[in-house]
Amino acid sequence: MTAPEKRPDGGFAAFVLDQLAGLNGVSSRAMFGGRGLYFKGLFFGILFRGRVYFKTGPENREDYRGMPSFRPNARQTLKNYYEVPAEVVEEADELQAWAVKAARARPEG
Repeated sequence: MTAPEKRPDGGFAAFVLDQLAGLNGVSSRAMFGGRGLYFKGLFFGILFRGRVYFKTGPENREDYRGMPSFRPNARQTLKNYYEVPAEVVEEADELQAWAVKAARARPEG
């Protein structure tokens, strides 16, 4: 794991990356004013303002029932990325399982 970032979300990003450390091949890059998450080169998630959003498709969308989709600003919504519930983020094994499902998800349309 790399050193925490010098930004407000730095501690949170470091925490999430630590939670995902059991998956070989997870990395992140700055994007959208947050961080993009990659698993073996596949973009699967976004860290933004202290929240985690994972890619969804028909096979995993039901897991995110009631959670909001990623909305970086008032004019833009990414309907294939939904917030991961806090209780999942806090359980490393569960978060890793959700991350694998997100990396494999094939968004509709």
